[in-house]
Amino acid sequence: MLTAPTEAELKDALDAFRADFARLREEVGRVIVGHGPIVDGTLTALIAGGHVLLEGVPGLGKTLLVNTLANALSVTFGRVQFTPDLMPADLVGTNVVLEDETGRKKFEFQKGPIFAHVLLADEVNRATPKTQSALLEAMQEKCVTVGGTTHKLPAPFLVLATQNPLEMEGTYPLPEAQLDRFFVKLLVEFPTAADLGEILNRTTATDVPFAKPVLDGDRVLAMRDLARQVPIANEVRDRAVALTLATHPGHPSAPEAVKKYVRFGSSPRGAQAMVLAAKVRAILDGRFHVAKDDLHDAAPAVLRHRLILGFEGQAEGVKADDVISEVVKSGR
Repeated sequence: MLTAPTEAELKDALDAFRADFARLREEVGRVIVGHGPIVDGTLTALIAGGHVLLEGVPGLGKTLLVNTLANALSVTFGRVQFTPDLMPADLVGTNVVLEDETGRKKFEFQKGPIFAHVLLADEVNRATPKTQSALLEAMQEKCVTVGGTTHKLPAPFLVLATQNPLEMEGTYPLPEAQLDRFFVKLLVEFPTAADLGEILNRTTATDVPFAKPVLDGDRVLAMRDLARQVPIANEVRDRAVALTLATHPGHPSAPEAVKKYVRFGSSPRGAQAMVLAAKVRAILDGRFHVAKDDLHDAAPAVLRHRLILGFEGQAEGVKADDVISEVVKSGR
């Protein structure tokens, strides 16, 4: 029978969690300039066990962030450049016919690039829906099915997908079902003048910084297990429920902005992601319990891609974050 950890053991575990998170953040920061919220959001998703959608114009370091994270972890890394002609087999792998020493032929599964701990799905919205659906199964089930046989993916398994919000020519917008599988959607902004200057210093000199491994996959899984143990009071849990329900225009608690601009609100996965992100934040803040402010801070990243704006919202250029801000203010 498992025994509950003592207070001293729990304190040591929490201190180690914060120290390892800081080491990983610092190692990524040796390469990535600025983008603090993006780095923290990506690391939070990694610990919580979710996937990340990075949205930003080209050249802002989205691909570099994913490469750097993989280098800072002792895990395998795969990259797929999504294009309209990319087939599901190019992503997950395929059965090939091989001949043994006796001349007998047999089928053998050759793994695709998706069989990695960290997968970069670059410009994910350029692939056809058929290929996107293959990625969907992997993200949700942590496995792929080829030729009627299911193959498990390594653990931890993290998909970091990038997309360009400006260029729509030749793209296939991600369906709502796939968007819902992303733990967070992070918006990569243009760097400040100071950050841009530091980027030039780091990338135009002789010695280009490179991240070294500081954690391995087993440690990430242990941190994930500890984060899930963080208790959440019923009152705080009910706040997560209330925030999620308030994103639905037909619910009585929905603020006016939701009723006016939102067509569909968040799924239950939004509430799950909010709570898990809040648990990670609580540990980083030195607590072993979730506060309502943890939920409020997590809400934009976990909900912005789960709100489907209606025609009026799109016509007026309303941002999902503005609607979420009204949701958070309601009921406070």
